Amino acid sequence: MLRNDDLDTARCRPEFVAAMLEDLRWLGLRWSEGPDLGGPQAPYDQSRRREHYRRALAQLHAARLIFPCTRSRRDVLEAATAPHADDEPVYPPSFRPPTSAPLPPLGDTISVNWRFRVPEGEEVAFHDSHFGPQRAIAGRDFGDFLVWRKDDMPSYQLACAVDDAAMGITEVVRGADLIKSTFRQILLLRALGHDVPAYHHCPLMTDDRGERLAKRHDALSLRALRERGVSAADVVREFNLNPTEFSISPSP
Repeated sequence: MLRNDDLDTARCRPEFVAAMLEDLRWLGLRWSEGPDLGGPQAPYDQSRRREHYRRALAQLHAARLIFPCTRSRRDVLEAATAPHADDEPVYPPSFRPPTSAPLPPLGDTISVNWRFRVPEGEEVAFHDSHFGPQRAIAGRDFGDFLVWRKDDMPSYQLACAVDDAAMGITEVVRGADLIKSTFRQILLLRALGHDVPAYHHCPLMTDDRGERLAKRHDALSLRALRERGVSAADVVREFNLNPTEFSISPSP
């Protein structure tokens, strides 16, 4: 199954999706369901699955597991007592409204951030089939996180968890930089009454200086490699020989 996670409307364009599909096929990947083929779990573009995310948000709201947040990122960064996790500052519990406070309705259009209230001090654990046992303490290693943004868009965490459950995903394979997200998504899946899939986090590919590959490394994009005459077999061979540090030239 291929799912197009295209909620970032500023950066997702039809021509980029077409290029993605073409590059993946060139590399040798095949799928039986996806935005180009359809399938029983259609639609496969997240931008067309909004009703799924709104139902999940309403379920979390009814269970009083979320709260509206008017604090800015700067407020959180400047909070004197806020510990700092690897990927973002931990939302201070003092910024939370009391659990007994009246919860405003969601409304048809959302213009305020909504955060998931993590179970303070609870250990969240899973076994990663590459890195082994993983554990984090809610409220210490990560805090209350966004599930719906004030621009009326679902967060990555909510959309990913909802779609994994709805589409029957049994194993998630992704980069090691998303391990922290896995703890958040496990909490969402449990709160929504869904099974938690198995997880495998891969080491990140880096350049010859040890920096993770990103959009600034355009010379190592699949499209750029193709234009240099590198074959799909070259890419797969190099990755199998050296799965983290990636530097490649065409075969003689």
